[in-house]
Amino acid sequence: MSVRAIVLTAGVLTAGPGLADIVIASRTVRAQEVLTAEALTLSPGALDAGFADPENVIGLEARVSLYAGRPVLRSHVGPPALVERNQIISLVFESGGLRITSEGRALDRGGMGERIRVMNLASRTTLFGAVQPDGSVHVSQ
Repeated sequence: MSVRAIVLTAGVLTAGPGLADIVIASRTVRAQEVLTAEALTLSPGALDAGFADPENVIGLEARVSLYAGRPVLRSHVGPPALVERNQIISLVFESGGLRITSEGRALDRGGMGERIRVMNLASRTTLFGAVQPDGSVHVSQ
């Protein structure tokens, strides 16, 4: 028996991951576009880094270009951006009963809950903070 026949036989005998449906792009989706049901479809396959249900992807934003027929990976999508780069935003610092607010400039683009770099316009200090649902950024020490 040849080496190739042994490899093929071994592949048939070993158990692999079961096939399930994975979410793929039905058309090319540009980066920063919010995904809709029309942009997605299901295809048979198995992929740990992908999605099995389109409902988990609809409403998320493409972080990179998604090409038709390719799987949508978890690293390729995220929450829609609330803050754009160079946007003037409200910076909020809270500790105990103290609340300080200031104007800042977003140095990154980000969606709700994401940590982005911001610059305090008064002090020109660069800070990190989490984007809030209202578009403000809460900074921490």
